[in-house]
Amino acid sequence: MNVADAMPNTPRARGNAAATPLAVYVHLPWCVAKCPYCDFNSHRAPAELPETGYIDALLADWQIAAADESRSISSVFIGGGTPSLFSGAAIGRVLDALDRRLGLDADCEITLEANPGTTERSRFVDMAAAGVNRISLGIQSLDADCLAALGRIHGPDEALAAIDDVQAAGIARLNCDLMFGLPGQTLASGLADVDTLLARDPGHISYYQLTLEPGTPFHRRPPARPDDDHIADLFEAAAERLRGAGYAQYEVSAWGGDHICRHNDNYWRFGDYLAIGAGAHGKQTQTDGTIRRTARQRWPAGYMKSAGTTAAITETRALTPDDACFEALLNGLRRRAGLARAEYEARTGLAWSDLLATLAGPIEKHLLVADADTLRASDRGWYFLDTILAELL
Repeated sequence: MNVADAMPNTPRARGNAAATPLAVYVHLPWCVAKCPYCDFNSHRAPAELPETGYIDALLADWQIAAADESRSISSVFIGGGTPSLFSGAAIGRVLDALDRRLGLDADCEITLEANPGTTERSRFVDMAAAGVNRISLGIQSLDADCLAALGRIHGPDEALAAIDDVQAAGIARLNCDLMFGLPGQTLASGLADVDTLLARDPGHISYYQLTLEPGTPFHRRPPARPDDDHIADLFEAAAERLRGAGYAQYEVSAWGGDHICRHNDNYWRFGDYLAIGAGAHGKQTQTDGTIRRTARQRWPAGYMKSAGTTAAITETRALTPDDACFEALLNGLRRRAGLARAEYEARTGLAWSDLLATLAGPIEKHLLVADADTLRASDRGWYFLDTILAELL
């Protein structure tokens, strides 16, 4: 438990729960193989996946997570790991439990992450029958050498087949993850990835640069990668292709054609989300306005043993006003549209005028653009977000 929870005089941010949408994140932690660049809480799957036991643990955990909640659910994101290793029936059990306890909104967005090579058309049909209406595919590249360098278990043919299978299964909302700045990637091969993916027109593309995260094999033994100028040239050329195909960059790494990801947009707009599963992190505005962050046990075996008891919760932390301000900025400035005053004040309990006073320097330097109702990064400031936030922190 965080020290702030044990000290009643510690200042706390006060949000308005009724004005803050509620989402749910469900973490399924196993993968066929752990990729050397990945720092997510994922683990190599055992020979026999403990599907029933883990779903039982999730349902027990859900009873605690939703115990003092009454809002309905606007979106669900089932992430991992590789959730597509689980059956449609297992996913259906989870969604049914969420719906029975709080209710899924009529237009609830329900996303499931999937990796090519772990699915087939019948699996997507089963997921659709369970209630999944959006798939996020970990394509990463359509170049065989780049995929091998990333440690991916699929090849280009499996990636394209997975896209076709999602669309054939009748799941209309599809995101494809695509990476750039990869070992061995040339300008031509990087643009070929983008062009081939756009030809399939998934409707949403997450386009992001390979980073070497601490604690990963790539961080310990960095692979040879293109230099910064090459990466910048590739991104600019790819961005032109994406815009030409009708995809708008509405967030740092998110390009929407037919749709945006409502679940992630809720994160960026400082919305609430209950979280269940090994290592899952949540944010909840309580009825008294206190904004709390929670974390679950990271290791699947320990989580399964303790799920349904408070022992599964390894952290509970009440946000201070400074915490809430920084988190709202950290996420909100990632959006091209930035922060809306009404949402910021309702979800943090903080004054807009105080926020603008804090940001007087970046605003005067024209890195941020502010008025009575919105705050966003300028075209120039968009490239200096990390610097702006680091100075504030």
